[in-house]
Amino acid sequence: MKFISQKWLKLSAISMTSALFFGCAGQHAVESNKAYAPVANALVPNTQNIKAHMSFLADDLLKGRETGSPEHEIASLYIAGEFAKYGLKPAGDNGTYLQRINFRKGLLVQESPTFFVKGDNTEFSLSYPDDYLSGPDLLSTESSVTAPLVFVGYGVVAPELNHNDYEGLDVEGKIVVTLSGKPKSFPTEEGSHLASGSQKSKYAAERGAVGSITISTPTSEKVRPYKNLLNFLHTPRMRWMHDDGTPANVTKELKGSAYLAQPTAKRIFSFGPTPLEDIYAVLEEDGIPKGFDIPLTVTLGRESTHEDLTSPNVAGILEGSDPVLKNEYIVFTAHSDHIGIARTVKKDKINNGAMDNATGTSVLMETARMFASLPIAPKRSILFLAVTGEEKGLLGADFYARNPTVPKGSMVANVNLDMPILTYEFADVIAFGAGHSSMGASVAQAAKNVGLELSEDPWPEQNLFTRSDHYSFVKQGVPAVFLVPGLQSKDPNIDGSKVFGEFLATNYHKPGDDMSQPFNWDAAHTFTEVNFQIGLTLANQDETPSWNEDSFFGNTFGK
Repeated sequence: MKFISQKWLKLSAISMTSALFFGCAGQHAVESNKAYAPVANALVPNTQNIKAHMSFLADDLLKGRETGSPEHEIASLYIAGEFAKYGLKPAGDNGTYLQRINFRKGLLVQESPTFFVKGDNTEFSLSYPDDYLSGPDLLSTESSVTAPLVFVGYGVVAPELNHNDYEGLDVEGKIVVTLSGKPKSFPTEEGSHLASGSQKSKYAAERGAVGSITISTPTSEKVRPYKNLLNFLHTPRMRWMHDDGTPANVTKELKGSAYLAQPTAKRIFSFGPTPLEDIYAVLEEDGIPKGFDIPLTVTLGRESTHEDLTSPNVAGILEGSDPVLKNEYIVFTAHSDHIGIARTVKKDKINNGAMDNATGTSVLMETARMFASLPIAPKRSILFLAVTGEEKGLLGADFYARNPTVPKGSMVANVNLDMPILTYEFADVIAFGAGHSSMGASVAQAAKNVGLELSEDPWPEQNLFTRSDHYSFVKQGVPAVFLVPGLQSKDPNIDGSKVFGEFLATNYHKPGDDMSQPFNWDAAHTFTEVNFQIGLTLANQDETPSWNEDSFFGNTFGK
């Protein structure tokens, strides 16, 4: 109780909540701490709850919570049971907490890929996977395309940045050859969207291309060497399915694709007007290489297997108390899936996903419990959403953002919790995307309420704002932040950046991400506390969260 009472004295959320009794949220209006002791206790994060949730979700029994697996179903039912325990309103299908999603999983038949090259005076075949990589086709079990090649630089069209790699090029009926990544001159977050794989496919298809080939750059080869990609040959590709039985977010116009090893790419470019080495030299000078036809015709072929499966999102709602603002929803998200069983000769094959993302999911549940314990609900409604398929490409979040179980346009903010590193007491938080909307000020105030700083993105080159579930809501016009503990430690002997790096190097997406890691439950307490404060601030403020006028994402999606 000593621990609880100390938190009660410093937790401004209690003051704000109790003030709701008197209509003066934000003022210290509690007359007697003793009288409201049960409320005070309920509104303090209970780290035993968080630990218990994590211990279950990351147990070997759940075999890494692979999307579509029986074990992920068990995890989803567990989360739904917690939501029911808190009295949240079911926000899934047919009066339940589960929103069922149909998926298609595709696997490449490893013996099937073919890559045949023909020129005026040459013919040769490339060998999979030594010379190139390919992936499954989610539309057809057998696919093939034959077309001439055209190099299109980065393959990006961005009028807002005065950039068009297709200018002056005819790609109708051709296979485009693109550099991986984006120009160095592009802003990091905006550039990561404009130069994403899905956008590049869209640019190509809109101009009549029928296939795509990607080549690495010296930069991308350093970050993701070709030899490392060989570890993912058997990785399935998944998409959620439309009601008409077609997979979502698949560019049907592109009938074939490949990723070339650098020696292979140099061989292909040796038949064109500019050697690949010269193109790389342009990149070294931060230049933009011009496109050109490559006088070769390529035939790409492959076979794929398809499996249809289902997996649920879990959704619960705490209805707001204001008769008008309750029709607006603050959305908390965390992904409940992980990557299942590892392909390894080691004895431990289970990717338990304790840090990724049993931590975020457990904090989501504890935050929901705290909000449900309020004597008066916040003004706006709060939607708690545990999404599936994040590890397969943000699929569950994308499905929900496009097919919400609340009225379209009613979701006004998203706070996403993905892989918070809870092994040291942090002194700051990072909210990726905070600079794009009014949520930045709200998050900064909430962090200040619990004695934390709001820090800038320490890894802008990683483009994290476009790499987790919140981005699915951004693309539907919803302002969002991706919240993680910061790198500043309260202990001067701990380097938060080093701790984060060690996790990525040793346990990230590996069987070592289990409950044997040295979790710091005070850090879990603080992270839940600031998460609760953010929700309380957003749900009670008079103004609806809005995009900043100069935000690329607001201007692109918010209108």
